[in-house]
Amino acid sequence: MSARRAAIPHLSAPPRALPQGSVRRCAGETMGTTWSVRFVAPESVDAGAVCEAVQHSLDRVVAEMSPWERYSDIARFNAAPAASWVEIPDAFMRVAKAAAAVAKETGGAYDPASGALVDLWGFGPAERRAAPPSGRDIDAALGRCGRALDTDEEAGRLFQPGGVKLDLCSIAKGFGVDEAGDALDALGIASWLVEVGGELKGRGVKPNGEPWWAALDADAAVEDAGFVIALYDLAVATSGSGVNFFDHGGRRYSHLLDPRTGYSAESGLSAVTVIHDSAMMADAYATAIFVMGPLDGFAFAEKQGLAVRLAGAGAGDERLTGALAAMLD
Repeated sequence: MSARRAAIPHLSAPPRALPQGSVRRCAGETMGTTWSVRFVAPESVDAGAVCEAVQHSLDRVVAEMSPWERYSDIARFNAAPAASWVEIPDAFMRVAKAAAAVAKETGGAYDPASGALVDLWGFGPAERRAAPPSGRDIDAALGRCGRALDTDEEAGRLFQPGGVKLDLCSIAKGFGVDEAGDALDALGIASWLVEVGGELKGRGVKPNGEPWWAALDADAAVEDAGFVIALYDLAVATSGSGVNFFDHGGRRYSHLLDPRTGYSAESGLSAVTVIHDSAMMADAYATAIFVMGPLDGFAFAEKQGLAVRLAGAGAGDERLTGALAAMLD
């Protein structure tokens, strides 16, 4: 087993003065998973108020973008009649536009309008499946996917052409991480680490000057000890095939669907990790690059200048983009 490696970004300026206080903690639940925050503050700061602010920021994301919430804004859009404009909150618009941009950049390997496909495979609010759907049903679902989002930003609304189902789960969790961080910033907390369902973002340093280290556990199929990443104003997100899946007929069907084919992505990758200053973008790019696969995904990440680790299924099988490799120097 190889030694653990430390990825440290090149800083344009050294971290600010050491924060005063001790490392405080709070945690909760959101988006079907858990969240936790570590932050530096003196004892005079009410940790309960901090926890409440973070929870509120995450609850707002759920209320707007969770397809599991019956009265969420995304559920309202998905149920809207054909040829109708649907008013949406500003945050929803920002996330939808970011998702649409990634869809365009990746040539459809990422698709925020693939909710019908996600539901068909049982990875959304619909009932879970024990076997893959029929080719006919997949083709029918694909006919409702791949739609460009028609937005009216001035009026804050999206156009529902009819039958389109948005699914922002592959970007909304990252956005929630960013929102939680913004909530901490608004409270005047300058040093923090936010984690939501395994996605992290850090700012500032600990009282001893150490960065917030994110330990990335290696995939079971990769025999190394993974990375430790210094999260100096950075976020990290990982997409992998071993998290949400079902097995049938000797094959594994992952929740990471290829919206171009309608089937689970068969890229030969076990996980893709993206480091970015935006947790929202790290989240979306990790999904897209996984679907694109080791060749196209790597080429795309290099072209975009992204810091990415692509882990294959074999022992020690990985590729690092130049941006990530530079952090190891």
